Amino acid sequence: MPPAIETDSLHKAYGDATAVASLDLSIPSGEVYGFLGPNGAGKTTTMRMLTTLTRPTSGDAWVAGEHVSDRDAVVERIAYLPETPPVYEELTAREHLAYLADLRDLPPTDRERVDSLVERFGLADAAEDPIRTYSQGMRQKTALAGTVLQDPAVLFLDEPTSGLDPRAARTVQDLVAELAAEGRTVFLSSHVLSVVEELADTVGVLSDGRLVAEGAPAALTERAATGAERTLEDVFLDVTGGQTVDGVGSGG
Repeated sequence: MPPAIETDSLHKAYGDATAVASLDLSIPSGEVYGFLGPNGAGKTTTMRMLTTLTRPTSGDAWVAGEHVSDRDAVVERIAYLPETPPVYEELTAREHLAYLADLRDLPPTDRERVDSLVERFGLADAAEDPIRTYSQGMRQKTALAGTVLQDPAVLFLDEPTSGLDPRAARTVQDLVAELAAEGRTVFLSSHVLSVVEELADTVGVLSDGRLVAEGAPAALTERAATGAERTLEDVFLDVTGGQTVDGVGSGG
């Protein structure tokens, strides 16, 4: 099978400022890929290029076998949850999901999934209340349910636990793990080291728009802890607020 996500020298510049520099990725189908880096590293810009929302300055990218220049073909195969997910606050969770099903012109069998998603994402108790009354965690779960409604092959999640309290973040992480266990490809960006360590099969570390390291989470943590890779250690320090994590940041 071709990679679920592939980029070749993907580059985005805004005038003289480079947001993403010559990015090369090859992510197999069914993998959870964690995109780790501090705020401003270029994670969201990369995700917006892969989801066709931003046009690259140069380079190529393919998602679910489709070139990102073919927006309609890519959008049919993916779902995207931005850091601040859009929800219709005057609707209930059930009405919100039903509206999305109609908006996307999903077949009747998919529309029947609304009730099952309400249950699965723990929204049943508040399913008849307006979303404006929900906690941030409930809003995030509602938005996440909306992204999987269309049964995407590739799921893009931008900082899915940002702004959540620990309990709500734990719930969202568990839901993401369930989606990954179903064999979906998940591209997950975060500046929280523990999130990508727990969920990702492979982690790409981004610094100033450049991919500075890639590998299994445990292997990257070990490499950073030795202090042998200064840039990698600095990124880990950035995303942990200068605190040591499994030894990272304790060395020179």
